[in-house]
Amino acid sequence: MFPAATSKENALPAKLISIIGPPAVGKTTLADLLAKELPAELVLEDYAGNPFLADSYMGRDETRLPAQIFYLLSRVNQLSAACWPQEGLVVSDYGICQDELYARIRLSAGDLESYERIATRLASSVHPADLIIHLDASVALLLDRLAARGRDFEKAMDAAFISAMREGYNEIGRTAQCPIIQING
Repeated sequence: MFPAATSKENALPAKLISIIGPPAVGKTTLADLLAKELPAELVLEDYAGNPFLADSYMGRDETRLPAQIFYLLSRVNQLSAACWPQEGLVVSDYGICQDELYARIRLSAGDLESYERIATRLASSVHPADLIIHLDASVALLLDRLAARGRDFEKAMDAAFISAMREGYNEIGRTAQCPIIQING
């Protein structure tokens, strides 16, 4: 898909494919399959390492900002332009663009302002996506998949939240600064 460099002198930085979409749409599954098929380095969202995530969804509002900051710093670390591979392909099961979406939906006005100050300062240190794959599915299907996954904190994700996420991802798709492939799952 992306040509590999033929020598170190002509090496181009690795290309990034970011897969975005609402929870339970299949981002990680597709990222894993693509990374194996292409081949590419696989970069996964560290939801399990986020010590604030479950509490933030279970109603502890004071943990929402720390959960977002954890994700932001994790993504900056994983997609750091300063440490970006000199060649090849990287596939991630998220896009840095989704952090702002979650922040807008989940944070209070004051917390959102604090988050945006930090995110703006860090934005230039992240390697941008070269291609975005936007996965989407119906609210009913996503709720069924969330229930089947059985993560306790995801039980708090209702139809209104999933609908807001889908609308936000559609807006990201309309304003992306790179090519985007949209897939209805």
